[in-house]
Amino acid sequence: MNVYDVTIIGGGPAGLYSAFYSGMRDLKTKIIEFHPQLGGKINIFLEKMLWDVGGQPPIVAHRFVENLIEQAMTFEPTVCLSQKVNLIERQNDVFVLTTEAGEVHYSKTVIIAIGGGIFKPIKLEINGAEKYEMTNLHYTINGIERFKDRHVLLSGGGNAAIDWAVELLPIAKKITVIYRNEELKAHEAQIKKLTQHGVDILLHTEIDALVSNAEKTAIEKVVLQQHGQQSTHSFDEVLVCHGYNREVSLAFAEGLQPVRLENQLFESQGQCKTTVPGIFAVGDIVSYTDKVYLLVGTFQDAVLAVNSAKAYLEPDANSYAMVSSHNEKFKERNQKILAKV
Repeated sequence: MNVYDVTIIGGGPAGLYSAFYSGMRDLKTKIIEFHPQLGGKINIFLEKMLWDVGGQPPIVAHRFVENLIEQAMTFEPTVCLSQKVNLIERQNDVFVLTTEAGEVHYSKTVIIAIGGGIFKPIKLEINGAEKYEMTNLHYTINGIERFKDRHVLLSGGGNAAIDWAVELLPIAKKITVIYRNEELKAHEAQIKKLTQHGVDILLHTEIDALVSNAEKTAIEKVVLQQHGQQSTHSFDEVLVCHGYNREVSLAFAEGLQPVRLENQLFESQGQCKTTVPGIFAVGDIVSYTDKVYLLVGTFQDAVLAVNSAKAYLEPDANSYAMVSSHNEKFKERNQKILAKV
């Protein structure tokens, strides 16, 4: 039985920084992530610019994720992808984590870093639409350059959808935004940018059908329905942003269930400790007074949780890790980096 000191459920920013800091604290660490890649919710908006991370110049999200992952791998944690933890039990002093596929993991402590849960895009309920996901039907943007000089149909009226439309303004040849309700729900400043650039905004409008090209490989035309009337239009790319379904299911053995609030967030008892000793929660899934639901708050949560885990395992240990500027762990690494400068 291979027992880890810390097992982190979730490989988003909170989980990744927890893994890094856990290595600083000499803890044998494992990350279990549901998706086939690390990065968490940031993978939804890889082409967006991030400005609000302390000490970090403005950076494209996909590069930020790459940096997070590289940092998390500093102390070589074990990483398990495409695994969904369904049940947490305890045998003596060891937590037993069982996945949906039946894999079993053993750990002395657990850090829950599942964010708002497992996010899956709400897809079009149109028969056969899935076959276009390999060509020009998109539920996120994984490379903004593919939209260069293209006529883009964007379906959705919330903040995420309109943010994407704004991002595409200097890239796409033309953008048409449709929304089923009577007014867009995004920030007024973003909507103003679209109108100033002459973006077509069609309200009370939905996608009714998709018409394929002759090869049956891509969408050539889209049938729109507005006020009960149908019209057919040609588009190069179709981007659907109707929100996400969120799954926060995570079962615990009887008597092991940490207290969760009405919104499913775990209640922190201080320092990101749940009501179950040895189980901690970080990021968007934990709640406490003055909680900051931003990336900067996520990193603090990670530090608090890992320090709490260290104290749980070794009560006489220092309350926090030695800072990196004085930490012997980085001495050799620093020399190699400086040698390249």
